[in-house]
Amino acid sequence: MSPRLLRTVRARRDAQPGSAGRPGARLPLVAAAVVVAGLTAACGTSAPPVGAAAASVAGSSPVPSSEAPSPSASESASASASASASASASPSTTPPASPSTSASTPTGSSPTPSRTRTATPSRTPSQPPRTSAAPAPAGRIPGPGYDGSVGQAQVDAALRAAKADGRMVLLDFGANWCGNCKAADKVFAQPQTAALLGESYHMVKIDIGGSSSAASALLRKYSPGGGSYKMPVLVVLSPSGTVRTDTHATGNPSLTAEGLNAFLRQWAS
Repeated sequence: MSPRLLRTVRARRDAQPGSAGRPGARLPLVAAAVVVAGLTAACGTSAPPVGAAAASVAGSSPVPSSEAPSPSASESASASASASASASASPSTTPPASPSTSASTPTGSSPTPSRTRTATPSRTPSQPPRTSAAPAPAGRIPGPGYDGSVGQAQVDAALRAAKADGRMVLLDFGANWCGNCKAADKVFAQPQTAALLGESYHMVKIDIGGSSSAASALLRKYSPGGGSYKMPVLVVLSPSGTVRTDTHATGNPSLTAEGLNAFLRQWAS
């Protein structure tokens, strides 16, 4: 209650005669105090004087421990404040983009991973496998007997074939009535001798038992020894046409398989 209201109440009490000595005189005072208190609560207390405020501050009792701020709350508040300050001050942990990648990669395109080129050892080209040349077809082996129409043309054809495949040319001068020539024909037809002839020779049989001047000219050309000829006359020519051997000069080998085979092998190369 304000001092002004208290003074008013006291003045009214003193003005009433005989009020101090009566026991019921205090009841109106209490009622008046209640009314004043209600008015004060409704209108609000007036600001106390400066001196009174200072006195109340100086004489006030300490704040109860229950109303004081909790140390743990203040500590947690200061800890959270320091944590937020340190969080704001700490640098970002997100690693920055690589400068080489951002500089080399154009905007809007994904970076292409670099490919390391591995040195490939040089390879020496392998040589193609050596294959032996396919053997040329076997040389023509005339049948038994002699053809009177054979002349220089057939010899020239045999020489051309010999130049192409490297075989030799065997000229067989004889006659169909000659016994030795028939014996030689039988040996030439045997498989082993025929194989030797086909592998290494082009054979030309020339009939010199008739009256053919062309055949006689070929005999004198490739066997110029002259005189009487003992048939058969076997002449071996090289692919160039050079005479390698002439049995008119050296004599015939044995007209058996062993003799003729040895002769053919000797002059095959």
